[in-house]
Amino acid sequence: MVGHVATLVLADRQALRARADELLQLLVGHAAELHDDQWVAIEALVADRRRALVVQRTGWGKSAVYFIATALLRAGGAGPTVIVSPLLALMRNQIAAARRAGVRAVTINSTNVQDWTATFAAVKRGEVDVLLVSPERLNNPEFRDHVLPELAATCGLLVVDEAHCISDWGHDFRPDYRRIRTFLEELPAGTPVIATTATAPSRVVDDVADVLGMTAGVDDVLVLRGSLDRESLHLGVVELKSEAERLAWLAERLGTLPGSGIIYTLTVAATTDVADYLRARGFEVASYSGRSADEDRLAAEEALLENRVRAVVATSALGMGFDKPDLGFVMHFGAPPSPVAYYQQVGRAGRGVARAEVILMPGAEDQAI
Repeated sequence: MVGHVATLVLADRQALRARADELLQLLVGHAAELHDDQWVAIEALVADRRRALVVQRTGWGKSAVYFIATALLRAGGAGPTVIVSPLLALMRNQIAAARRAGVRAVTINSTNVQDWTATFAAVKRGEVDVLLVSPERLNNPEFRDHVLPELAATCGLLVVDEAHCISDWGHDFRPDYRRIRTFLEELPAGTPVIATTATAPSRVVDDVADVLGMTAGVDDVLVLRGSLDRESLHLGVVELKSEAERLAWLAERLGTLPGSGIIYTLTVAATTDVADYLRARGFEVASYSGRSADEDRLAAEEALLENRVRAVVATSALGMGFDKPDLGFVMHFGAPPSPVAYYQQVGRAGRGVARAEVILMPGAEDQAI
């Protein structure tokens, strides 16, 4: 490609679209083609260097948009992509997919401080295509003062993933996400930016737009907001009087559900209790929570991905960022605290299958929890 990407004529855009479809096939590992809205977002970022706010259902392919855009921008000589996400530990699937498409991604977090110097040197040498950082990292004084200015100067694309956290997670994340706005102001003119989320009512969209400075110059911002409908998900509710009845019903039904899946609980203790009960009934299951050791969480994720367990019994720690297209069911042993949380969790299922079962089993203790 010759000249600034924004000057692309129609023929160049057609070639860009063809290359984007090739990259998608590498990402997913089989024949595939971008749907129209995915291409609209990629074209806006790569060909027009615009800012975009993408509110699309779980499974729509938001990570494919920014990884493909990264590959195309890098091929055109742009600097590395910076992805700000609160879910670095759960993005292993997306990072592995990006690697298949030739996109080299590394993370900067509190567990690998000893690698920061080597990582930044690799970024400077052009050996890194994507740098993933957590929102908290942006407010770390050393990172903020010594790393962010250079990142802003060389950034080819900024991605704010799970942008609804700006609003829904309130005081815990707001100071860190405000730093993203400062980062935005330091980007060179014409640097594309994309904010993505699956669940954002109008209030949240407005909040995200304000925090990310996307309200000014609204004509330059592409907003793609799709339907929340997921035809593959078949939702049901089972109301039983006691926990014992719910456990018995769960064990009776589990063997009839398609594929493997996730059973969500509201507490860490419940992940152990439910998993132990199901094992006693002969099911191969794993438990998963924020208190599990890193190696245990990784082992549980891999066992589920490879269908070596019938289910993983988990808290919300196994949620956004986990990607298993053929996940056959999601069950809730207790009702989540909000419709947004429920939608995020059931959205793990039914991405790559025609039908997935979603069953809610509320309990009398839910409100107290």
